[in-house]
Amino acid sequence: MTEATPGQFTLRSQRMGALPLLGFFLERMGLAERLQSYLPRDDARLRLAPAAVIGVVVRNILVARRPLYGLAEWAAPYDQVLLGLEPGDEAVLNDDRVGRTLDRLFDADRASLITGIVLRVIREFGVSLAQLHNDSTTVTVSGSYAEADGRPRGGKATAAICRGHNKDFRPDLKQLLFILTVSADGAVPIACRVADGNTPDDVTHVPTWNELRALVGHADFLYVADSKLCSKEALGHIASHGGRFVTVVPHGRREDTWFRDWAQSHAPAWREAQRRGGARLGDPERIWRTFEAPAPSVDGYRVIWVHSSGKAARDAASRAARIEAGLAAVDAVAMRLAGPKTRLRTRVAVEEAAAAALSAAGATRWVGFTVSESSAVAFRQERRGRPGGETRYRRSEKPVFTVSARVHAEAVAYDAATDGCFPLVTNDAAMSPAEVLAAYRYQPSLERRHHLLKGPQEVAPVCLQTPQRIEALLLCHFFAMLAEALIEREIRTAMKSAGLAGIPLYPELRDCPCPSAPRILEIFRDVRRHQLISEGQVVQSFEPQLTALQEQVLELLHVPASVYTGAGAS
Repeated sequence: MTEATPGQFTLRSQRMGALPLLGFFLERMGLAERLQSYLPRDDARLRLAPAAVIGVVVRNILVARRPLYGLAEWAAPYDQVLLGLEPGDEAVLNDDRVGRTLDRLFDADRASLITGIVLRVIREFGVSLAQLHNDSTTVTVSGSYAEADGRPRGGKATAAICRGHNKDFRPDLKQLLFILTVSADGAVPIACRVADGNTPDDVTHVPTWNELRALVGHADFLYVADSKLCSKEALGHIASHGGRFVTVVPHGRREDTWFRDWAQSHAPAWREAQRRGGARLGDPERIWRTFEAPAPSVDGYRVIWVHSSGKAARDAASRAARIEAGLAAVDAVAMRLAGPKTRLRTRVAVEEAAAAALSAAGATRWVGFTVSESSAVAFRQERRGRPGGETRYRRSEKPVFTVSARVHAEAVAYDAATDGCFPLVTNDAAMSPAEVLAAYRYQPSLERRHHLLKGPQEVAPVCLQTPQRIEALLLCHFFAMLAEALIEREIRTAMKSAGLAGIPLYPELRDCPCPSAPRILEIFRDVRRHQLISEGQVVQSFEPQLTALQEQVLELLHVPASVYTGAGAS
């Protein structure tokens, strides 16, 4: 922004925002260097270097997600040097040029590009790969994408955009499957890939684990995932190749039903594994206890049962609510039967209506019903007219049904005996049950990355011209997630070393114990540099004055303040 001042001087204001901070981390990641290697400027007709365009896209995802057609407008107020551009380059930053650059990114050796950047991050930041967590989510897309059927492009396979089990609860839209793996050392993204939208999760673990083994260089790392990992093929593949795993056994498997039957007549020897305060002030403490099942899984792996006091309370409350809903549902059917115009005139119809009501309430297991039948006698004149002493009447009977609910007390008692219990399975013989639980309980940190992908990064819904551009854009989101994770890991580690319980990032200067990357970047949003210009020359530059909080955050992140002032900001 340029503002005229009295005389021959003009005042130019350039936004800096969080770009200098991000540039510091992206440089440590080696992003620009790697992009230049895999996306060379080998065509003299290119007005912008492909690596620079991808760098702008990544920064835009991190700072303020804008559609591709809005990149030029978004970049205009910023110092172009901070975006990796030359002055005036933002004018040619249109969506068509960005789209063609995404095509080039798809055609590049993306696997080697990701590996090179991740290995640089591991060396630069000292990220441990001893424990890796995997999970997948769906990326919902807008548009028909009729040609996105998995056909190859330039000899490379493309993911099919199709309908499947949509985790965004949008079955009306097509999707892709985004598979992400993070390290337990700060939830730093280590690997990602895109699969067809209708790919079931259980078949993704073997190829994912093979890729991780190649990345890590050996198989002796702990692989943690949700219940979709618990299949004979996936667990057998990992175990036979020297790998270790931890996952949860799905409800209804033999190991699950055996323990619940066994617990009806036996008292498990629970041992406390973790204890934490209540989620809210005044809530009871949350306690996790473990017990190693006396019998292994059907494939011979260790089964560790966990009892969570919080889950036990939720299970009991959920069951009670469903029982109440089931009783109310049966009462509603009884009221229908009592009406004079009921259409439930046969026993079969009544039973079907009551069963459907219980199923809709989710209470079939704990609530049953009894249908009783009686006869209602009615008398009707044989002929029309005023009744008299000689009027003949015809006697008729019709069945009358009533329905009453009953609670299956034995089923309630059976389930209550194992409230709050869930089984974990592992092939690691050296880990204690408490360590197995601790490893699995880190899984929500991976789900936090999916939240950032769909929340602040606003990945969905995606609407681009070609499916390969979507895959390339998802790779840009992966780079952005990697930068966010490193920022969070760096500041939380520094806070722990400094003995800080929190820093005042929240409104009203309230302490934030676990700073998130979006909140950290937000406090730098309004940082600007002002320049006094005369006859096209900078007469004087007014560097930004950082607040005490901004300086504290930069110090915790080990980012020199010079990135915002002097030569470090130009």
